[in-house]
Amino acid sequence: MPDIAHTAFEMISGMTPVMRPGDFVFVTSDDPDLVASLSSKAISTFKEDEGMSMLVPIEVAEKSMQNIDHPMRCITLNVFSSLEGVGLTAAVATALGDNAIPCNMIAAFHHDHVFIPSEKSDEALAVLISLQNQATK
Repeated sequence: MPDIAHTAFEMISGMTPVMRPGDFVFVTSDDPDLVASLSSKAISTFKEDEGMSMLVPIEVAEKSMQNIDHPMRCITLNVFSSLEGVGLTAAVATALGDNAIPCNMIAAFHHDHVFIPSEKSDEALAVLISLQNQATK
């Protein structure tokens, strides 16, 4: 059985956060036509009881006359985060929360992605780089 604390430490020290270009917004709908038109442009989708949640580039949402009041930036944690890994999401969310930065974590197969309000993106990136640096000492 792997040492869970060691696994989390290794993921945090190797996470190399990188800001993805562009702004994104969450759109949710149960309208099949809107879902069909936006889902192919979405970088993430999740089917919920209330409808399809889609994370789309802000330009796509704007062209479709969707709400763009909460633009988000994406920071990708460039470390292979095992689907069985423990602690990376908690460490990232805690570090951001300790700095009053809201976040929405999305875990994909290869990497975890942190969505934060656009106006806090530079601060969030600095916090995550600091977290990584602390783990490498």
